[in-house]
Amino acid sequence: MRPPVVSAPLIPPGASVLFLDTAAGAPVHPEVLRALWPYLAEEQGNPSSVHTTGRRAREAVEWARATVAAALEARPADLVFTSGGTEANNLAIKGIALARPRGGHIITTAVEHPSVLESCRYLERFHGFRTTLVPVDAVGRVDPATVALALRESPEATLVSVGLANNEVGTVQPVAAISALARAAGVPCHTDAVQAFGAIPVSVRELGVDALSLSGHKLGAPQGVGVLVVRRGLHSEPLIHGGGQEGGARSGTQNVAGIVGLGAAVQRATPTLAERAALLAARRDAFIADVRQRLPDARLTGDPVNRLPGHTSWCFPGVSGESVLVGLDAAGIECSSGSACAAGRTDPSPVLRAMGVPAELASSAVRLTWNESVGEADLARVVEALVKILGFSLR
Repeated sequence: MRPPVVSAPLIPPGASVLFLDTAAGAPVHPEVLRALWPYLAEEQGNPSSVHTTGRRAREAVEWARATVAAALEARPADLVFTSGGTEANNLAIKGIALARPRGGHIITTAVEHPSVLESCRYLERFHGFRTTLVPVDAVGRVDPATVALALRESPEATLVSVGLANNEVGTVQPVAAISALARAAGVPCHTDAVQAFGAIPVSVRELGVDALSLSGHKLGAPQGVGVLVVRRGLHSEPLIHGGGQEGGARSGTQNVAGIVGLGAAVQRATPTLAERAALLAARRDAFIADVRQRLPDARLTGDPVNRLPGHTSWCFPGVSGESVLVGLDAAGIECSSGSACAAGRTDPSPVLRAMGVPAELASSAVRLTWNESVGEADLARVVEALVKILGFSLR
């Protein structure tokens, strides 16, 4: 059986496809492809082998480890390569909890990625843990005072886990303040930085966290590679057992090409991060203002200020999000209704519901996210398409 043929969508004559779903995964950058290609086509060494080809593969893995660690202001020895953000979050939540079951209690929030929440539910079902879900406000932001209260009520808590930025609504959380509270209570703190890394500055040192997860395909690396940072002295019980790769933290032959791709993506993105973030934030704010002017009933979700650059999320009263997505797709504009990681979900977003958004309104959610290749004229085209699709429905 042959792979499916990729066909072009029906788009207006002369228009190109606009990809506005980078929160689900960014296109692999050509520089990254050039860096990883030799490890797919020529260098097939196993990093655990002692021969020359194996040593070259191991050197490539360690180069990527050092590159990513430098960007995160972390120790290279603290990095564990994984298959992506979901595995990194599983390893953080389950691994730290099982290695350090003190208190049997996880403190997290109701707006975390499913890989965090489902890991907590696994610990509840099979290991007798309990989970406290700290609430968020109407823009999806956690008040550190609520975390402090949860820590006072459970001084023997096992772990605090709060995502740095929400993938659905783009809200950036006060993780440094939260980690300081956890540290004062003697409780490790983990952050899921998958959505934030490559979009805003992310420093393990400045955040003060004990563990941090990230994924490569959000910043132009291929799918299938991620990282968990675990500070020295904090043990995480392995979830995958075998040959003891990654310092015994994650067995299995490393994905050399993917890891090199991640290193190359980080090396390319880090020097221009501040400039790109400022550009994307300016375009984001102009786009938000334009949508609000043209479609006054449209409701922006997430924090209007403390949010990721290049990230907007909306609810459109009276219409279904799916109908908006179909209309935009027909116009050559690709976006999503929220998390791409909640496979087959048809119910309203749990993130929006936790923010107090009514179920009917939450069902109209649309997320538009982009990188620096999307310009002002492209975003103006998106606004015109939204007006065409929604104009009559929102009157």
